[in-house]
Amino acid sequence: MNAGPTPEITSPTPAVTPHASALPSSADVVVVGAGLAGLACAKHLSAAGVDVLVVEASDGVGGRVRTDVVDGFRVDRGFQLLNPAYPEVQKVLDVEALDLQPFDAGVAVHRHGRLHAVRDPRRHPAGIVEALRFPIGSVKEKAALVRWALSTTTAGDLTRDDAPWWKALDEADVHGELRWSVLEPFLAGVLGEVDGTTSRRFVDLVVRSFLRGTPGLPARGVQAVPDQLAASLPAGSVALDTEVRHIGFAPRSLVVETAAGGVSARSVVVATDAHAAAHLVPSIQVPDSHGLGTFWYAAPLTPAPSGREKLLHLDGDRSGPVVNTAVVSAVAPGYVVAPGETRSLVSAQVLGADVSADVERRVREQLARVYGTQTAPWSLVAAHSLPHALPVLEPPFDGPRPVEVGEGVFVTGDHRENPSQQGALVAGRRAADAVLTARFGRPGHHRAG
Repeated sequence: MNAGPTPEITSPTPAVTPHASALPSSADVVVVGAGLAGLACAKHLSAAGVDVLVVEASDGVGGRVRTDVVDGFRVDRGFQLLNPAYPEVQKVLDVEALDLQPFDAGVAVHRHGRLHAVRDPRRHPAGIVEALRFPIGSVKEKAALVRWALSTTTAGDLTRDDAPWWKALDEADVHGELRWSVLEPFLAGVLGEVDGTTSRRFVDLVVRSFLRGTPGLPARGVQAVPDQLAASLPAGSVALDTEVRHIGFAPRSLVVETAAGGVSARSVVVATDAHAAAHLVPSIQVPDSHGLGTFWYAAPLTPAPSGREKLLHLDGDRSGPVVNTAVVSAVAPGYVVAPGETRSLVSAQVLGADVSADVERRVREQLARVYGTQTAPWSLVAAHSLPHALPVLEPPFDGPRPVEVGEGVFVTGDHRENPSQQGALVAGRRAADAVLTARFGRPGHHRAG
């Protein structure tokens, strides 16, 4: 069913070594995993003058943040937006160089056979009129939703009592059709669940970030984010196709054992997802995961009407597995790479990692209702199954988990912070600071030898 990915041909980043045969025998710090957390950790350590080697089991950097070129389109492995309002994004990435293509700040909601759009009035002057005319939800419901959303801008921190986010909405008197048809489907795509079980504290932080910034897609795919991080490292710092099998202990160092041989190091940072990390560090606690699936289609014509092409689309009837869909090529034209290609690229995200033929059939049927068009002529470009897309973060969310395991071993990743790109980047910095503190007494301090 799935189209096989055709890797994009690009010039390799100087920091990346394509084959494990070039693996050095030693490094000051070995980072296992070239996802966002691992690359951010390596960047901070390298900036402090530490000799770092990043080893990655797959054929490219990024971990879960990857992009392939398939059938003339860029397809991210999962529907992934970058929010420029994330504080760590602003600190670690050159956002301007990523050339973010923003979505319109709002949503289009299909409900009872009609499509209704509503935009953030702060960014779109016409949004005030749209909001007043938006037929989903009563005036009371809309007022309660606005009060709740605005409360996150001042109170969305770890000082509030924690609870599942469904309870937070109940306490804020956010009920009714607006919650069921708009808010819950929207948050489901962000959190990976629609049951309302995620920590209200984390949801507050997520909503705050959406109010402060408009998420977008890098012009050349989300792969541009890890590529930029890798490019900041010294030449030869990243070894691909290098699976780590074991972390051993020598008399005066750690030994990272791979199929290409061992690498001795004074410190090791395991920067994989929690399940993979547990194989190397059995003592860590592994949180449950939310699975997500993403389908990518090539449509002969754009399915969204003019003026709504850059909006995230929701099914307010909740008539199938899709929680959100978008005409990605309208938002980011660079996702179409084949010369002369006139088809539109459409994404559809579902909860759970099932991308079987039966689910794909139901996705097509639901998209036909949402967009009001026939989807039978659409070509399936790719289907991605992500069983460990997001770590579960249930209350109480009391802050980040420790990254130091002991004996020179550290563990990082979004599962040590929170399930977001912001969380992964912060976790990487925290691990680097912990390594530097353990070795030199304080974060950022370095001395030769």
